[in-house]
Amino acid sequence: MNYVHRHVLEDLITGFEGSSNPHHLAVLKRPTVFSVLARPGREADARNVLANLQGVSVRISGPGEWLVVSEDVAIDSLARTLQDSGTGLFDAVDQSDGRVVLRLSGPQVRKILAKCLAVDLHADAFPVGASAATQCCHAAANLARTDQDTFELVVSRSFAGFVFEEILEMGREFAMTAGFSAG
Repeated sequence: MNYVHRHVLEDLITGFEGSSNPHHLAVLKRPTVFSVLARPGREADARNVLANLQGVSVRISGPGEWLVVSEDVAIDSLARTLQDSGTGLFDAVDQSDGRVVLRLSGPQVRKILAKCLAVDLHADAFPVGASAATQCCHAAANLARTDQDTFELVVSRSFAGFVFEEILEMGREFAMTAGFSAG
């Protein structure tokens, strides 16, 4: 029997294919997501190791806890890297199949997100590279600013459909489009 990967949002995205508008909600098809928890007293060392990883985005998830996200680095490769570099510093758990990554972009993306987040998204308060654990549409999420007008949300697979539909509703006034990311 052959296993065929099917994204949890595949049925919701059907019909959205086509050209994207300036305001777009891209769903990363196969991201790599690891949850990393520093061992007691090793938080600073763990943070330094994670900061030097290539091809990943490290997002604060809580005290001594991070999400390591990549669209380019394969799960097995990142697992080996984390295991080799984190020995004695942290524990890492693959969350790739349990999390969904949504990328929102557009000139008014902060206005769209302000409808469903209680985070100050002004560039002075939440600059590019910042991340935070928060609630998005009443669901636990990790928010990261990846560019001036681009944010990524990492949500639990079980809430992905709800959050996806809510964000599209919040972006309706800006004619937000949606689809799988090209990357």
